[in-house]
Amino acid sequence: MEPNKIVTDSNIEVKSLYTASDLPSSEILNEKSGEFPFTRGVQKDMYRGRLWTMRQYAGFSTAEESNKRYHYLLSQGVMGLSVAFDLPTQIGYDSDHSLAEGEVGKVGVAIDSIDDLGILFDGIKLEEVSTSMTINATAFILLSMYVAQAKRQGADLTKISGTIQNDILKEYAARGTYRFPPKPSMRIITDIFEWCANELPKWNTISISGYHIREAGSTAVQEIAFTLSNGKAYVKAALDKGLDINVFGKRLSFFFNAHNNLMEEIAKFRAARRMWAKIMKDLGATDPKAMMLRFHTQTGGSTLTAQQPHNNIARVTIQTLAAVLGGTQSLHTNSFDEALSLPTEESARIALRTQQIVAFESGVTETVDPLAGSYYIEALTQEIEAKANELINKIDAMGGSVSATEEGFIQDEIARSAYDYQRKIENNEKLIVGVNKFQVEEHNDTPVLKVDDSIREVQMQKLQTLRNNRNQEECDRLLKELKGKATGAENLMPVVLDAVESKCTLGEITGALVEVFGEYA
Repeated sequence: MEPNKIVTDSNIEVKSLYTASDLPSSEILNEKSGEFPFTRGVQKDMYRGRLWTMRQYAGFSTAEESNKRYHYLLSQGVMGLSVAFDLPTQIGYDSDHSLAEGEVGKVGVAIDSIDDLGILFDGIKLEEVSTSMTINATAFILLSMYVAQAKRQGADLTKISGTIQNDILKEYAARGTYRFPPKPSMRIITDIFEWCANELPKWNTISISGYHIREAGSTAVQEIAFTLSNGKAYVKAALDKGLDINVFGKRLSFFFNAHNNLMEEIAKFRAARRMWAKIMKDLGATDPKAMMLRFHTQTGGSTLTAQQPHNNIARVTIQTLAAVLGGTQSLHTNSFDEALSLPTEESARIALRTQQIVAFESGVTETVDPLAGSYYIEALTQEIEAKANELINKIDAMGGSVSATEEGFIQDEIARSAYDYQRKIENNEKLIVGVNKFQVEEHNDTPVLKVDDSIREVQMQKLQTLRNNRNQEECDRLLKELKGKATGAENLMPVVLDAVESKCTLGEITGALVEVFGEYA
């Protein structure tokens, strides 16, 4: 790098001084919030009218243990729940499957059946809480279980609100919890769009996720370019199915990462909103609400350090400010101990209090888009948009996100960025406090939360009881019906809902579809 040259993590050069000559056109400066292209926010009054939803991502061990944590978080002021599922649940294996051994309840809660989901939300009225579920390949099954539980509670389904991540394309590119090949996976996603439009009108049917793309090592520019390209692919798949962009477009949501470069992250969020509005307009949307990019943010897990872990509280505070100043609709703040283990009750409370301090003490919520008009912020927003559009144009030339993923382009770009970032840390070009600068001799006594392997035995006993006490003939009939419908073009959601209500397990439903769709490798 040239002497005195400073660049962001996306390799955008930062000038030592910005002046009025760096501002983009006056048209951009005169934009209003709540109006196309939504650079300044999707709501007219932003947080003066309504704060973002404060969520805490939680789920571990059994449904019983996670339920206790949810009640605790709700008592501490959380506005919405965000459910973490264990890896077997995410991939579609019951806890008693041989491939589930060693993973049950470890990185999230184990859910094998409707009975588990009933325990998970015991004492929580689903009509009154918004629930986000981070799950993709098996999202349609968990959504069906959630709906079945809401029906058990006598809830009005038109009032049920929440989000399933349901973003399978980034799984192939960055994360790995896929099960079916891309084409049937896209079919399931559009089935969800169609079914929810009629049955669950307040539900966000997909959370198109840049979070995991960033966690895998992408830059901020790549995060929004790849995420919005995936979004285009989902929209086009829904249009090919004959769905109305002005209906399903309103239920699309996004999920972004917040890192430590405060200014770049704020500009990233503003640029993403403007880009998506233009993309949706070009794809045929005419209703402004179908052009709005509404997003959830999670602070950057990959930025947390095991060294001097209390420093992570400062990092999360910077990232929280980035999300809020960037106009997020929902936010999860990571706990300071997450580089070491699942968060303890105390660390989860500190993470929530970080949001509450920003909301109620910092003053940044008192006006819309408070950094708008900053020479630097506006120039950076423009630069990020231009660089992200260059990448999107490359992907379009390959035939779109599905083709670019199948060709390995997106994976290679992320891997290259991750390597470059790590090289800079090892060469001390990038300083990480407590890691390659300002180290101390450490004796880490931070309390950690561990999940015992005996959890699998508990889940296996529950499964045995379930199978002994259900109508097996009805389950067999429904699984056969599911396979029959999967060979055609009929919407799969109604039969999956019938199957979970009849106590077919997650693994049985996934397994039936694997017989028809095959398995992605």
